Amino acid sequence: MDKKKLEIYIHIPFCVKKCDYCDFLSMRTDENAKREYVSALVREIELSREKMKDYLVDTVFIGGGTPSILNGKLIENIMKTLRENSTISEDAEITIECNPGTVTREKLQSYRNAGINRISFGLQSANDEELKNIGRIHNYEQFEESFRLARAEGYDNINIDIMSALPGQSVESYVQTLDKVIQLQPEHISAYSLIVEEDTPLNERVQEAADKGMDILPDEETEREMYYLTERKLNEAGFHRYEISNYSKAGYECRHNIGYWKRVEYLGFGLGAASLYQDTRYNNTYDIDKYIGLLLDGRDEKNYYGGNDFFHDDIWNITEDALSVLEGKIQRLTRKDMMEEFMFLGLRMIGGISVKEFEKKFGRSYDSVYGEVTEKLITHGLIEKNENNVRLTKRGVDVSNYAMSQFLL
Repeated sequence: MDKKKLEIYIHIPFCVKKCDYCDFLSMRTDENAKREYVSALVREIELSREKMKDYLVDTVFIGGGTPSILNGKLIENIMKTLRENSTISEDAEITIECNPGTVTREKLQSYRNAGINRISFGLQSANDEELKNIGRIHNYEQFEESFRLARAEGYDNINIDIMSALPGQSVESYVQTLDKVIQLQPEHISAYSLIVEEDTPLNERVQEAADKGMDILPDEETEREMYYLTERKLNEAGFHRYEISNYSKAGYECRHNIGYWKRVEYLGFGLGAASLYQDTRYNNTYDIDKYIGLLLDGRDEKNYYGGNDFFHDDIWNITEDALSVLEGKIQRLTRKDMMEEFMFLGLRMIGGISVKEFEKKFGRSYDSVYGEVTEKLITHGLIEKNENNVRLTKRGVDVSNYAMSQFLL
């Protein structure tokens, strides 16, 4: 009997410095704390052996934070523990996020020893002034050096993250970023438009400027021009758009992210990490002291949510300790929840969703559930449908948040 696919996400919450736009779960810390955290992370993986035993791990994504801030041997230890406690497919896609300026040849060799075969670099901009404006720790020269080091060490599957609508960014400077990235010929490019989140230093600066009658961000028309330029230039350079924010060369689509959009089960390890497991969504605590304390204080593993007492026939018979770790953030998905997720996650893919797969999963005809809303969106030119497929039109992708929200029942 074939094992079901499982994806693994591993969160490393540490950074040299938190970027001005970042609201992710990340922080600065010292070397001792990093080692202690990895010890807890390794213990969490060990305690999750039972949960993983009937699955084949198809992708692993080590994200953050800045995973490349860790000593390479710590990454090797994490991956060794994962291999000892799960079955990883021979052709698994294993990614690590790296920040330019934190990558060395030794670290890249450690990643290779650990079986990591995909690197994701956070460039954001090829313009040094724009990088300063968002609080990045690197300049373009450091990024290029890191990229070339990765190539020299044999990595043939590299992603580069870029951002548009940055403070002080012009259409011309954004085109220069696109051109420089294209010239390097990575296998994958993730292109995001900046979202100014609350409670970030960048939001404070934006508000201060607004109080003085100034706008430090590109206007809406400029942002829209950058958006359209991204697709046109990347398509011309041989990168096809397979998801709203992601472009790749043929065969290099990010399998891990596709799994998210297609609702493949995944386990998240580490501080604040989220999971989708057996029709349940949950996440770890955001409190690092609580996370490390629970895992390293010698407590019986039956009192840990990863132990055998957590996932069994009655999933809701959860110990008091487990609830304290999870902070109550547990959602047992109903069929309605799953249908909604199938649609608004699946429609992020440019290829859309399969009608037959929907009907096979949920035992309902597509039209009986979503026929009315689909017809409405077709009329507005946002959706197209045939007997096999439903997907956003080009116009629908442009207003994807609105279009996808219509599939909430």
